[in-house]
Amino acid sequence: MAVPISQAWTVATYVLKQKFAGRKKYPLVLMLEPLFRCNLACAGCGKIQYPAHILKAELSPEDCFRAVDECGTPMVAIPGGEPLLHPQMPEIVAGLVARKKYVYMCTNALLLKEKLHLFKPSKYLSFSVHMDGQREHHDFSVCREGGYDIAMEGVRVAVEAGFRVTTNTTLFDGADPNSVRAHFDELMVAGVESMMVSPGYTYDKAPDQNHFLGRAKSRKMFRAILSNRKKSWRFNASPMFMEFLMGKKDLTCTPWGMPTFSIFGWQKPCYLLQDGYADSFKELMETVEWENYGTESGNPRCANCMVHSGYEASGVNYTFGSIKGLLQTAKAMFSSYKDDGASRILNDWKPAQHGPLVQIGSAQTAAQASELQSVSGD
Repeated sequence: MAVPISQAWTVATYVLKQKFAGRKKYPLVLMLEPLFRCNLACAGCGKIQYPAHILKAELSPEDCFRAVDECGTPMVAIPGGEPLLHPQMPEIVAGLVARKKYVYMCTNALLLKEKLHLFKPSKYLSFSVHMDGQREHHDFSVCREGGYDIAMEGVRVAVEAGFRVTTNTTLFDGADPNSVRAHFDELMVAGVESMMVSPGYTYDKAPDQNHFLGRAKSRKMFRAILSNRKKSWRFNASPMFMEFLMGKKDLTCTPWGMPTFSIFGWQKPCYLLQDGYADSFKELMETVEWENYGTESGNPRCANCMVHSGYEASGVNYTFGSIKGLLQTAKAMFSSYKDDGASRILNDWKPAQHGPLVQIGSAQTAAQASELQSVSGD
């Protein structure tokens, strides 16, 4: 199983409860952002543009618990920023585990080995390690030489200590599907429980604007990567979302499926767009004009989005929306997606040549990231 049976059952019963109650708009995963500061300055990230006083701010454990209780989702993802820089992250995680929430703590793993002793293994806790490919591609993506080796060491140590470890791979234009497939093999050998993969979102303020994937390129790349898949690969994603990435399934965005709570409040409308903030989850759900978002809305900011935070809930909703959806999902779980055309794409693919590895952004940005890491009291 890609996820524990208890988690799959909890999520399934939660979704069915919403269906039986007639709720058309309900959250699946809370994206909880206790802080924005990070010890990396990745070129494709839209979360590192805040001024220093914002990057130093953080949510208290009580703030986090109130948001989780208010939203009511069975799963909580903790992105950022880098959560391990938060001095009270162990307390936050322990509180969520006590509430029997399935927690995915997203981390670049640069501090994972050092901080691991502060956490306890639990079926409710998974370290979701950001891995963008094999060594060269990962280091280029995160703009740090040696980042891959540190992250993989963190993965191995966490697995050996009995923790659940999953990975999150974000792909940009120039990714080599053959290398990505080899990377999947590496992760499975390392003992990773399951993997998530998604195209990057075109953040307006990301330093690198030249390597975001459009929809046509995304479908071609993911068809090559996810077709003819190996039995050893385990994915932490809806089979319908993965078919969507491959161009085999049409899904509409579910922008309310993964609401975001941060130091600013409830972010309108979704994890990827910032059109203001609500003071409560109820206000978020009732005041956002949801028809203005998603590819079908004509909103140019949504035109190329195929990201997990917008479409994973769509895949889950499709699965539980009908008997047809359930049957298609059951079939997909055991399919290797044989595709000779995808094999030809792999054979003909010419890897892009990266330039020299540099820290994207000004020297001030890099220095600021280093300074802010020390704020956490480490």
